[in-house]
Parts: sequence; C-alpha cells; structure tokens
Amino acid sequence: MGADKTVNGSSATSQVKSAARVLDILDDIATHGEGTQLQLGTRLGIPKSSLHALLRTMCARGWLDTDQTGSIYRLGVHTLTVSSAYIDSDPVLTRAGAVMDEIAAATEETVHLGRLEGAEIIYTAKRESKHPLRMYSAVGRRLPAYSTALGRAMLAEMPEDVRDSLVPQQIKAITTQTVTDRDALLAIIDKAARVGYAEESEESCLGVRCFGVALPFSRRSVDALSVAVPISRLKHGQEDLIIETLLSVKARLSAMSDKLVG
Repeated sequence: MGADKTVNGSSATSQVKSAARVLDILDDIATHGEGTQLQLGTRLGIPKSSLHALLRTMCARGWLDTDQTGSIYRLGVHTLTVSSAYIDSDPVLTRAGAVMDEIAAATEETVHLGRLEGAEIIYTAKRESKHPLRMYSAVGRRLPAYSTALGRAMLAEMPEDVRDSLVPQQIKAITTQTVTDRDALLAIIDKAARVGYAEESEESCLGVRCFGVALPFSRRSVDALSVAVPISRLKHGQEDLIIETLLSVKARLSAMSDKLVG
C-alpha cells in the first residue's frame, strides 16, 4: 500500500509508537514507583535518546515531575487533574458514593468500590473504617480478581465460560493463604453465584477478611462493593451484619434497576 502517511514529517506508525511509549512510562511509574532514566529505560526497553525526549516533554506538560537533582522521575500533578476528572465523570462512582456511605455507617468498617479490568480488579473508591486498626489499601491499587471478594463477586455474575476465561490456569499466591487450586477456586466462585455474595479470608491481605457483592447497575457486572474487616475484630454477629447489609443493598439496587429497565 506504500509508505505510512506522514503528518508534520512523522509517520503515523512512529506517532502511535511514541504515544504507546508515553503510556508505558505512566503505567510503569504508577506500578513500580519513581525511577531514573536508566531504570525506566531498562524496565521498558526504550532507547536512551527516545526516552530522554519523551521524559523532557512529559515533564514540561506536567505529566511527570523530577526531584531536585532532575534525575529521578515520578508522576506529575497533571495525572491528578485527569484522575479527578475521571472520578467526577464516571456514573458508577457518582451513584455508588451514597451506597458506600450507607454501608460504612452500618458496619463501621472499610468499604471498597472496585472495577474489573481484564483479570484484575482496580480499587476505584474507598471509605475508611472508624476504627484505628484498618486494612491497607489505596485507590488505584490492582489485585488479581481471583484473590479478592470484589473480584469473585463480579466473576460470580458472569456466564461460566467468561468466568473460566478470567481465572488463570496457574494461580499465583498473593499471601500464604491464597487459594491456588484452580478447581477449588472455581467452586468458591460458584458458591458466590448461588448465595449472592463473595468472601475471602487473608487471601489478598493477611489478617483481613472481606465480603463483596456485585453492583446491579454496573455495566456488564464489572463493578462491586466490599467490606474489609480485621479478623481480630470480626465476631460472628459482625460477620452476619456485614453480609446482611451487603445483600440488602444489592437487593434494593436490583429492584431499582429493574424498575428503570421496565
């Protein structure tokens, strides 16, 4: 078909490659933390000359920042601006806010909102526990869906073939308590589909037990809510309260969604 179309002297292929590299840099620093040009180049396999130009441009536009020596790169303030705009515009995040407040008030424990992306969940919002002993978690953190109550709740709402495709053949342990037997894990998700909620104990964070339900108004069942509580504070009555609260909220939202559809 001939050479690539050029725009301002650059081929379309080179422009896409440069854009991909910019996104790779952002993803890498978000995942692994700040780094020098040498560290970033080694991790990403980007030639030194190309990487230098990209880093300089990203710093000038506020996507990256450097330390006082100018040698260590970290995320810049513009990433916060874009993240805030995303939070403000996402309909699920907006609608789930009041529900999270309700669950947090009823249970007094940490409440998470998560979204399924591929085979991982991303924490998209959080309400802190009222107690001083809390689960460590952060908005934007990623975890395998199979090891979390959030992920299992979403997988349980999906057709079995889709569910099966999102559970890896080789399951990596996140903690010493992570279920790594695939058949056992699929059975756990099947149970979640039957009872309407998912759970996990110390599989993604030692000392913490989590319970989760999928959001009925979420697109393609890719959003869920969970409550996380330290096992040392979890009594039988508290566990029942958390499960009943989540199922009650799920049932109410399902009824509301059905009315809107009808």
